[in-house]
Amino acid sequence: MEIVERPQARSLAEAAAVLGIEPADIVKTLVVKRSDDTYLFALIPGGRSISWPKLRAVVGVNKLRLPEAELALAATGYERGTITPLGSTTAWPVFADETIVGRRVAMGAGAHGSSLFVDADDLIRAYDATVADISAPE
Repeated sequence: MEIVERPQARSLAEAAAVLGIEPADIVKTLVVKRSDDTYLFALIPGGRSISWPKLRAVVGVNKLRLPEAELALAATGYERGTITPLGSTTAWPVFADETIVGRRVAMGAGAHGSSLFVDADDLIRAYDATVADISAPE
């Protein structure tokens, strides 16, 4: 695991260029709210977005949504754009898109302007993440 300080980027492509990687190697950690007021983390690579029907099927629920910024902060201890399952105030279940398997990826490190490089397989193992097809091209 390696944390890298970087200037704020205005786009995924700009962030990838600053880090010297491809946009698909940047993983967004999205906190997702269930209807029972519990949450989960979805790890989605750059250039892709959550496929809500696929994620609902894998989780086994009918309703999921992105929470308001203040709810995401309360659920994780992190502001949007900095969210990571590492060090979250609550250990919510992790769902990883299958396209990150076998890759070294960059992700939020808990603070604006910081990125964390991690082996995706180690992250998946550490959090006993469910790996599935949960995304679609943007």
